[in-house]
Amino acid sequence: MTVKLGLVGTGTVGGGCLDILSAHRDDFKRLNGIDVELVRVCSRNSETAAAHGVEDLFTTDFNDVINDPEVDIVIELIGGTTAAYDLVMGVLRAGKNVVTANKALMATHGSEILELAREKGLEVAFEASVGGGIPIIGPLTHGLHANGVSSVLGIVNGTTNYMLTRMSETGATYDDALAEAQEKGFAEADPTADVDGFDAAAKIAILSTIAFNTPVNLDDVYTEGIRNIMPTDLAAAKEMGYCVKLLAIGNRTDAGIDVRVHPTMVPLSHPLATVNGVFNAIYVVGDAVGETMFFGEGAGAGAAASAVMGDVLEVARHVQQGCTNQVIPGNDGLSLVPMEELTTRYYIRFVVEDRRGVLASTARVFSDHDVSVYSVIQRGSNENVSGVDLVYITHTAQERDIRAAIQDIRALDGVLVSGQEPTVIRVQK
Repeated sequence: MTVKLGLVGTGTVGGGCLDILSAHRDDFKRLNGIDVELVRVCSRNSETAAAHGVEDLFTTDFNDVINDPEVDIVIELIGGTTAAYDLVMGVLRAGKNVVTANKALMATHGSEILELAREKGLEVAFEASVGGGIPIIGPLTHGLHANGVSSVLGIVNGTTNYMLTRMSETGATYDDALAEAQEKGFAEADPTADVDGFDAAAKIAILSTIAFNTPVNLDDVYTEGIRNIMPTDLAAAKEMGYCVKLLAIGNRTDAGIDVRVHPTMVPLSHPLATVNGVFNAIYVVGDAVGETMFFGEGAGAGAAASAVMGDVLEVARHVQQGCTNQVIPGNDGLSLVPMEELTTRYYIRFVVEDRRGVLASTARVFSDHDVSVYSVIQRGSNENVSGVDLVYITHTAQERDIRAAIQDIRALDGVLVSGQEPTVIRVQK
């Protein structure tokens, strides 16, 4: 049986899929017994289709793909949450399976999409939506399915990991590291989704939904980016035996699950501390398997197309066998723990006026809010502004108390240098 494919979206990843199909279709049939044939290609322009010799399959209207009775699996690679939503829901209503790399779509509408797939007895495969070429959705839904997962966390954005690595290794400023990442093609002209943590937030929403069997949407994820991180923070972390990573974190607690993205001080002894440059890694803790880590390239045409086509072949196998084999998350109804209830250690850097009494007045505020200070470091002249860096390292404290203390310190007269926001980095155990 030949399984017929429709491809919607011929950008970087779509072009990679066309390359894989052209190079390996015969291998899929010979080695795996899976015969797949591309019968429809849809995009806004025909250039990629023509370059790959499939212009005779081309259309600019994705409804032609939805309504084609030959198509068994539709590959959605257009991105976004509007047209892609209409496409995916239309495909499922038409009785066809879906493979997508769309993290924003799955983080925003995943529960609705998967519920419709369940009703229709169809599959929605989305391995490439998290981690690019790193297998993680499959392991969570199959290989690790026998575990009660207590924690899933990782470095899931290559742009910010590259920038933090360069800032740590060379002392580059945030602006210089971003410019370098853009020059090398690792960062977009508008880097907002990466540097402000939204890309990572979508990915941890998806992972947490699967790991904890509870729907987590993008809006549920506390999100904080790396714009306030400076080389002085990375140097201080290294002196204390840590590095700084933008971590996407999902934890199961007695109160429910907490899901968040923010800069985090990671012990140099932790496996995630060795993940540098554009590489990604996802660290999962299960009650039976213990600690596992999945590592590799998180982006790029080849990595993402590899994950997409892996999903295509798996779904095609099920089509051939006349079955579905999708583990669709249910809803255990776990509560989402508010960020204010997080309890951890903190690194807090203030840019303060260089005058007598500043240390005493700020320390008094922390004491008033029951925040126990582990150490205080004055790091000399700040590299960009007048004033000095005053760094507090706390013992375990609650987020709401830290926020209240910072707010009161902001209100002190003549303490903080005007226009300089405190930098807060949470500390991973």
